[in-house]
Amino acid sequence: MATRTWAPPGPYDLGRTLGVLARGPGDPAFQAPGDGSFWRASRTPEGPGTLHLRAAEGRVRAEAWGPGGEWLLEHLPELLGERDDPAAFTPRHRLLHEAHRRHPGLRLARTGLVLESLIPSILEQKVTADEAYRAWRLLLQRHGEPAPGPGTGPATRMRVMPDARGWALIPSWEWHRAGVDGKRSATIVRAARVAARLEEAAAMEETAAAARLRAVPGIGPWTAAETLQRSNGAADAVTVGDLHLPKTVGYALTGTRGTDDAGMLTLLTPYAGQRHRACRLILLTSRPQPRRAPRFSVNDIRGW
Repeated sequence: MATRTWAPPGPYDLGRTLGVLARGPGDPAFQAPGDGSFWRASRTPEGPGTLHLRAAEGRVRAEAWGPGGEWLLEHLPELLGERDDPAAFTPRHRLLHEAHRRHPGLRLARTGLVLESLIPSILEQKVTADEAYRAWRLLLQRHGEPAPGPGTGPATRMRVMPDARGWALIPSWEWHRAGVDGKRSATIVRAARVAARLEEAAAMEETAAAARLRAVPGIGPWTAAETLQRSNGAADAVTVGDLHLPKTVGYALTGTRGTDDAGMLTLLTPYAGQRHRACRLILLTSRPQPRRAPRFSVNDIRGW
């Protein structure tokens, strides 16, 4: 085990910062045992690694295990939002002003790992969250590897995702068993085959990084934004093409229903450069709009 301590430069909320990295409550690569600490299992350029994080007395203490442990500790400040600048955000709406005031410790995490965020984002294309979370969970349990760790506690139940070759070699029937259709599985395989090029996007400016991801057939604006929000801590990456986000943003900022992507982008114009942060704050604070349409239906392909 190796350790490192990081001191945030101001108010800090570890749970809000890291929470977006979890893919559902049963994510085998992310555990929040309820004691205020968080566990992450990652495949780094140096190999598998597990990170245990706890905030106390104005500092975050991290413990790491595995071949990738030193890499995780080296990049710890970036993960925790050191490169993020909340002061760059200027609220121009009463709701956002209140949200910014109530969540001063929110920072945008930056994992520096593209494939780790890209693959679950692809799994989330055009399906319910529960379907995507189940697929991610089953694929890691069957094709990942046990996370390195202390031998006790949450780490014993965690899994590290496959490497790029491992994703490319998953047979078709295993994708089907996990409920992943051919379009999404083919996109993941294509991404895995050019994984080294995609990982370079973690060091790119946001527009260039998005273009690199979208060069892979099957990766569009929605998937690229969802990935870069996590891998790059991209403060301006708006999730365009989402079923609910435009309506949520529109309802929060105008009180009206039915906002589309174009309308959402117009409303977010005053926050250029910080549009993703504006959306995060809205999602943390705004009340949900009344439902007037049926929920997105589950399309379970396992029985086909």
